[in-house]
Amino acid sequence: MRIYDIIEKKRDGYELTDEEIEFFVRGYTNAQIEDYCASALLMAIFFRGMNSRETATLTRAICLSGDTVDLSMFGDNTVDKHSTGGVGDKTTLIVAPIVASLGCSVAKMSGRGLGHTGGTVDKLESITGFRTSLPTGDILAQVEKIGVCVVGQSGNLAPADKKIYALRDLTATVDNVSLIASSIMGKKLAAGAKSIVLDVKCGSGAFMKNEKDAELLATEMVEIGRRNSRNTVALITDMDTPLGNCIGNRIEVEEAMKVLKNELHGELRDLCVELSANMVSVCKKIGIPEAKKLAEESLASKKAFEKFLEWISCQGGDVGFLLSDDFSKALYEFDVVGKSQGYISKTNTEKIGKAACILGAGRTELGGKIDFTAGIRMHKKRGDHLKKGEKIATLYSSTTSDFSQAAQLFSKALEISTEKPAPTPLIYKTVR
Repeated sequence: MRIYDIIEKKRDGYELTDEEIEFFVRGYTNAQIEDYCASALLMAIFFRGMNSRETATLTRAICLSGDTVDLSMFGDNTVDKHSTGGVGDKTTLIVAPIVASLGCSVAKMSGRGLGHTGGTVDKLESITGFRTSLPTGDILAQVEKIGVCVVGQSGNLAPADKKIYALRDLTATVDNVSLIASSIMGKKLAAGAKSIVLDVKCGSGAFMKNEKDAELLATEMVEIGRRNSRNTVALITDMDTPLGNCIGNRIEVEEAMKVLKNELHGELRDLCVELSANMVSVCKKIGIPEAKKLAEESLASKKAFEKFLEWISCQGGDVGFLLSDDFSKALYEFDVVGKSQGYISKTNTEKIGKAACILGAGRTELGGKIDFTAGIRMHKKRGDHLKKGEKIATLYSSTTSDFSQAAQLFSKALEISTEKPAPTPLIYKTVR
């Protein structure tokens, strides 16, 4: 078998066999196929596409290219959740303890933020002492003990994806549904959970900017799950405005805790209840209404908050500091005020995320340092009325040098109109 023939076949629009796809993934991972050949095949896939079988085979090959996590000791009681990335998305911090408090096993590998999107691992590492790197044995022992463990991605988990994604990033082949879906689901399959709930973001702050593209991606990933014997559900959710009021690391952790203590209501809580209900439903094989009631009860009784503190403590987090007034306190803050009167009719969420990065809340390059106290607290959001001179948001940072640039970008992200905009749905669609 030759990579030349595989490239030629896909270039001409033909389906690749399972053996040809596996040959490519194995050969490229082991450095037996050169970058220029791999990039040629990726470009052919970009233009010619892949069908559901090809995509599922690519995903499975990526999954099996390195280590996999064996969760069979927990039977079918394991469930994972993945978000395609957004601004202010701290849902894992909330849904993981909710679901664990209801008897499901959550062994989850999460990622770091890059660019305008935040990362769960960064938020967890903002808690002093929290360990995001654990041996597999310790992960399994913790899940058996308390029902939840969230760590960063293993160094040898789906290594094919790391190589392929890096090449896609350099060769303008990122934006392809099959390649995106196989990248996400390859890691999810390797992580071992029997059930997977996907939060596919849609809007200005997401990678999928419109509902049609989001639905294509959601459908593809659910089909991959089905072909690999995983119970998979995808919720297409709004990312035309930041999720919740806080964008950053420690301030997002605090906002998550307010939801878990049943002190904060709104779209963040609503989405977390829906995600939790779907996770419990696929894991426990019960109806959504019953699962939703259980999730609400876990929040109301503070069982979820107690499980959160147990989880953080188990992974070395300093709970005393986490609960103190100093946890998210930044050295400096700056208020952004309205320059005109009217309704906030539109928000460019990607620009808001980039403004938070300017303050130090995110990375603009791999390995960049994060200021855990940096971020943005929004006092007004889409649909709210604004008076001239009224406070829209507060910016936080350990330095004052970036406030001007961040404030300008944040202000440019908002559109003001005389009419109140029509509400948008929190959840556009569920794909099962």
